[in-house]
Amino acid sequence: MARRRKVAYRKRSQNRLSLFLVVFVVMMLTLAVAVRSAGIQKKIDEKKEYAAGLDQQIDKEKNRAEEISEFSKKVHTKGYYEEVAREKIGLVYPGEVLYKEE
Repeated sequence: MARRRKVAYRKRSQNRLSLFLVVFVVMMLTLAVAVRSAGIQKKIDEKKEYAAGLDQQIDKEKNRAEEISEFSKKVHTKGYYEEVAREKIGLVYPGEVLYKEE
């Protein structure tokens, strides 16, 4: 009977050691996954910020394209031609009197 108790005691201690090793390995894997996921989350946040910056640039370029389109429409009017001619080459209509400051 003494032998049985000794063998049973050894099995119990071996089971505890095995259980401890399994729990240790699982904890290490969990820690490794947690550290890796934190790094990946940081990269995801950086990419989201970069994408938000690109979205802002896209909005600015769309607004600029609208302004260019409006300016293009304005340039093709007779009033704009007259305005530029008055400023650049001094266009004066017949009968019009110009006053210059001294």
